[in-house]
Amino acid sequence: MKLAAFLYPTGYHVAAWRHPDVQADAGVSFRHYVALAQTAERGKFDFIFLADSATMRGNDLPALSRTAIRYVAQFEPITLLSALSAVTSCIGLVASASTTYNEPYRVAREFASLDHISEGRAGWNVVTSQNEDEAHVFGLGAHPDHEERYLRAGEFVPIVKALWDSWEDDAFVRNKQTGVFFDPQKLHPVAFRGRFCVRGVLNLPRPPQGYPIIVQSGSSDMGKDLAAREADIVFTAQNNLEDAKAFYADMKERTLRLGRSPDDIFIMPGICPFVGRTKSQAEDKLQFLQSLIHPVVGLSLLSGQLGGVDLSKFSLDGPLPTLPETNAGRSRQHLLMEMADRENLTLRELCLRVAGARGHLQITGSPRDIVDEMFEWFDDKAADGFNVIPPFLPGGLEDFVDLVIPELQRRGFVRRNYEGRMLRENLGLPRPKHRHGCWHTGAYSDS
Repeated sequence: MKLAAFLYPTGYHVAAWRHPDVQADAGVSFRHYVALAQTAERGKFDFIFLADSATMRGNDLPALSRTAIRYVAQFEPITLLSALSAVTSCIGLVASASTTYNEPYRVAREFASLDHISEGRAGWNVVTSQNEDEAHVFGLGAHPDHEERYLRAGEFVPIVKALWDSWEDDAFVRNKQTGVFFDPQKLHPVAFRGRFCVRGVLNLPRPPQGYPIIVQSGSSDMGKDLAAREADIVFTAQNNLEDAKAFYADMKERTLRLGRSPDDIFIMPGICPFVGRTKSQAEDKLQFLQSLIHPVVGLSLLSGQLGGVDLSKFSLDGPLPTLPETNAGRSRQHLLMEMADRENLTLRELCLRVAGARGHLQITGSPRDIVDEMFEWFDDKAADGFNVIPPFLPGGLEDFVDLVIPELQRRGFVRRNYEGRMLRENLGLPRPKHRHGCWHTGAYSDS
């Protein structure tokens, strides 16, 4: 199984920051992140994963002022991962960067830099931004619609890869005797005109991995198509086995249809584990966090996950109303609506479900319980691995590493030691060959 550690500053549960063992200012504590990264590396995770938003999510001050989960106070991820690369040695370093509120050259340069600094451990989680508030901080009147965001992403990612191919692997000879610093024959400028106009070369050698690992987190049809074309890993929210199996089969088929091997893309659903030495201990941990949820926060969180709809006029003890399709994260909206309908949940019950895992699979139990369910998904071709989302930090990650990882290792499901130093090595993915040629009006020309 592939394993990632999703490090939300205080943990993923909406009330995690109120837990007595959680550092309330974790989002701006570098020492906190150092400890988390080193714990994940001790557990031999493939990579750590940092989500991001360029600004706070939402403007509901009564709820925002009572939460630490809506990107209210936390570091910019590339800066943070660059620093963490100096205190880790093998674990991968993956961060989100939006194709809607960035330019290809900037993203290519940032992740190439991280790959060089970390000696081949960088990964880019491609997102198109769910947060409509980002439009305003970037001077736009409105968030681009869903289709336009994905059309933009469909051009953005190939341009970034082309920029990483600006130089052949051995272009920089740095020969002091001849005075030649680089071989001009091994320089390949990029020329692209479409939604983006990019002409020039990246002012960095080719990344150690060739391309940093590409992760894609959207589960809409356009998101899945983008992943099938470009991604190495798909991070998805699935909360029942049958839906997860269908998503897995669909992604593998799309990848094959586009001429790629299904083995070259890994499907990694998120799981939010509450771990105890016994199931009763685990349930106590869940109930304690649930007891810390402020009602206004729970309802506001659900509203945001459903696309910003106003739920205040509906009864908490009634069913989820029929909602219009959102222009934010459609896959998450559909997942929660289907879950509420399938399980006949009231708004109040859905709030409590969302508070912990936000639509991801929530598992509560002993190490054996957790591993049994993980293996069922893995064995039934619903997952190639998991993005582990601790509900509170550092305790939730420490529980997983100290209790669940040994059980996974005992059964032979995960590694005991890293296979190499680069992320691609540890994932078992090939290093992409350099592609000779230039980009012209949307088409890469091999030569």
